Amino acid sequence: MVEYEVDAGVATLTINQPERRNPMSTDTMSALAHHAGAAVADPEVRVLVFTGAGDKAFSAGGDLSGGFVDDPIGLHRQRGVLADLFRTMWRGGKPTVARVNGHALAGGFGLAVACDITICVEGAKLGVPEIDVGLWPMMITAALTRCMPEKAALELMMTGRIIGPTEAVRLGAVSRVVGRDELDSAVHETAVALASKSQAALMMGRDAFYSVARRDIDTALDRLQGGLTSVATTNDAAEGVAAFLEKRPAHWSDS
Repeated sequence: MVEYEVDAGVATLTINQPERRNPMSTDTMSALAHHAGAAVADPEVRVLVFTGAGDKAFSAGGDLSGGFVDDPIGLHRQRGVLADLFRTMWRGGKPTVARVNGHALAGGFGLAVACDITICVEGAKLGVPEIDVGLWPMMITAALTRCMPEKAALELMMTGRIIGPTEAVRLGAVSRVVGRDELDSAVHETAVALASKSQAALMMGRDAFYSVARRDIDTALDRLQGGLTSVATTNDAAEGVAAFLEKRPAHWSDS
């Protein structure tokens, strides 16, 4: 259900059920979490890219065909798989990119916006329509409120309204919108650029960014002051400054 490929430091995780619009079933989420964990643990991997197979859907969301009453306790535990995936993505220390090749709805939208950078093809339908089947995007709330204004996220969750990529950019859920013929090159260029950076600086900076989000200003500034001291003492910081002064490319040790 999920294809995993590593090439030149970029791990690509592809939900591979295009005939069903790449649903976020429990098995799919488990596979994504497994492969994401492997990518985080692999020293050769510098960037994770999440996408869907085909050109119709990134992921149309959860698989509702399994029902909800047979094993409520088991289902509750299964839903923790998405939480595990988000934790791995956010705490793994490596940048994540969403290649949104088509519609991204419900859990699919959550996965897309949970990535650090979200590049979306024109014409995609985006949103969290769970309310229309009597549900609520509980787990997705954690992803949406990290990148969108609270009232905007709540309105989408309460109404189930579907939006387009341009509005998603305005709301902060999508980083960039490109034409279908530009999607692969845009994602590739972004992943290559991220892979070329100091992984030490990326990890420390990314962690600092997320740790101060929506904190009070004094707490944020104290955290960032400590973060600047830490990143300034790395080998990569010394190498980067030396390379700049010597007008040569930097050679990162990621330490």
